[in-house]
Amino acid sequence: MIINIKQYKHVIVLIIACLALLFLLAACGVKPTQTNALPTVTINPSFQSQLTPVPTIPPYLCGSWSSNNAPGPGSTITIYARLVNNMQGVSGATAIAVVHFQGQDVQLQQAFSDSGGYVSFILPLEGRQPVGVPATVGVTFTNFPGGTLQCSSAFFTPQ
Repeated sequence: MIINIKQYKHVIVLIIACLALLFLLAACGVKPTQTNALPTVTINPSFQSQLTPVPTIPPYLCGSWSSNNAPGPGSTITIYARLVNNMQGVSGATAIAVVHFQGQDVQLQQAFSDSGGYVSFILPLEGRQPVGVPATVGVTFTNFPGGTLQCSSAFFTPQ
């Protein structure tokens, strides 16, 4: 096989073009650069003296909850509440519960806390709350050495 000079020139030009392209690509590569050092964080030791103290737990606390958080619309549930003084039940306190239905508020019969600080209220729902709509119950304790205390609300949603 004989290669004529014209074909030989094309091969040489093609090789030179490829080498030139290779050098151009190498010249466009990523150049390493040195990053600036991040500033050093300094913590002032006196920052702790600027914090507010942790609040103390009040001596009297109360909470309320329902026996069933997803009752049927015609069910009867029980609302419980507890009053404590330094984590010990307070007996003899008066408790009043108010149920906040969608269309009305209903006050339940007054109760008195037992030796463990517990009270309970019977609540017949009687279809007064629509299905899927939450209702809350507020319980307030009175007539104890701490005065009057409103508990966190119990809740339920008829299903």
